[in-house]
Amino acid sequence: MTEFIKVAKISELPLGGKMRVEYDGEDVGLFNLDGEFYAISDICTHDEGPLLGGNIIDDCIVCPRHGARFNIKTGQQTMPAFAPVPLYEVKIEGDDILIGRGS
Repeated sequence: MTEFIKVAKISELPLGGKMRVEYDGEDVGLFNLDGEFYAISDICTHDEGPLLGGNIIDDCIVCPRHGARFNIKTGQQTMPAFAPVPLYEVKIEGDDILIGRGS
């Protein structure tokens, strides 16, 4: 069973916003796309650098170093990244945003 932890409040993450949170010692990117919340690993699979410094274009975060794109909803990537990023499950309870390790 997935263990969920509170990482933020809805009021802290505006539409189109992003923020870095932590789950079990790992950096996670938390996103608000059109009022839906998503969480993916904040580590680029190409060079292991952080993704959150990049821009959001459509449903993707663009790696600020080499331009690989990672779909925030699915984790799928473009080159030069060679693997998708892990996804985290997101659950909303009142104004709280909780995440758990994805399957």
